[in-house]
Amino acid sequence: MNSSDSAGTIMAVLVWLLLGYSAWTFVALGASGGVPAFLSDTYVVLCVLALASHAKTTLTDPGSVPQAAVPNERMRMEMGTPDHPLSMCSQCQTFKPPFSHHCRICNRCISRMDHHCPWMNNCVGAGNMKHFILFLLYTWSCSVFSLLLLGWNYFMCSSEECTFNGVLTQLVRAVTVLSIGALLFTSSMIMNVTFGLLTGIGTIDRLKKKANNSIGEAVEEPIPLKDVFGIGPYWTWLLPVDPLFEDFDKVVGYSTTQRLLREETRDDTDRVFSPSGLSKDMLSI
Repeated sequence: MNSSDSAGTIMAVLVWLLLGYSAWTFVALGASGGVPAFLSDTYVVLCVLALASHAKTTLTDPGSVPQAAVPNERMRMEMGTPDHPLSMCSQCQTFKPPFSHHCRICNRCISRMDHHCPWMNNCVGAGNMKHFILFLLYTWSCSVFSLLLLGWNYFMCSSEECTFNGVLTQLVRAVTVLSIGALLFTSSMIMNVTFGLLTGIGTIDRLKKKANNSIGEAVEEPIPLKDVFGIGPYWTWLLPVDPLFEDFDKVVGYSTTQRLLREETRDDTDRVFSPSGLSKDMLSI
C-alpha cells in the first residue's frame, strides 16, 4: 500500500464503500422480503470475499526487489546470452529481474510487474497477483449475481411481497448501475489478466511491444498457475491467503546471497548424508 499516494488511497477506500453499500442494500432487501434471505446472504459472502481479496492485494508486498537481489541459479547459467540479458535499474541501483519494472508511484522495482492499480493503491506483481485475480473474479461474480437477481425480481415478481417500495427502489437502481459498471470493468480486466497468463506478457510489456510493433516476436512463455496460486490444495486457490511457491526464486526472478548460501549448505549436507556419502565415509574410517 502506498500511503503517499492520496488519489490511490481515495480510490481504494471508494471500492470498500461501493461494495459495502451494495452488500447493505441486499441485506435490506432480504430483511424486507424483496429477495429470499439465503440469496442476499450469498451476495454478502461474495462481497466479503471480494473485500478480503482487495485488502490482501493492497497490503501484500507485490514483489519489491530488494537491494540484496542477485541473479538466481538459472539466470547465472544463462548469463550473457542474448535471450536473457541482465540489467540494472537506474533508479534503484540494483539488479533488475526479467519482466520487472520500476514503478514511479511506489518508487521501487516490482518483480514480474503487471501494472500499478490505483483501485488497489498498490502495484500488481508476482507477490499479489493471486489476490488481484480473486478480487476480479469475486467482484465479477457479485455483479452477475446482482443483475440476475434484480432482473429476475423485475420481470418475474407478481405479488406485493417481492415488490421494492420507497427507498429500496432507489437503492436498487443505484446498485444496478454500479453492477453494470463493475461487470464491464472486471470483464475487461479478467480478459487482460488471462491474456497475460497465457502469453507470459504483462500489461506494461504488452503496451511496449505494441508500440514497437514487436508483439509477434515475443519469446515469453505462459505463466504456470502454480506460480500464481501456489502448490497448496486447490481449495486454497479460492481463498485470499498467501500462496506457497515451489520455487520462490524462479517466481520472483531473483535470489539473495543469503538464500544462495543456504541452498549450497543444504546441498552439501544432503551429499554428506546420502547413502553413497555414508558408505564412502565408512570406508575411509
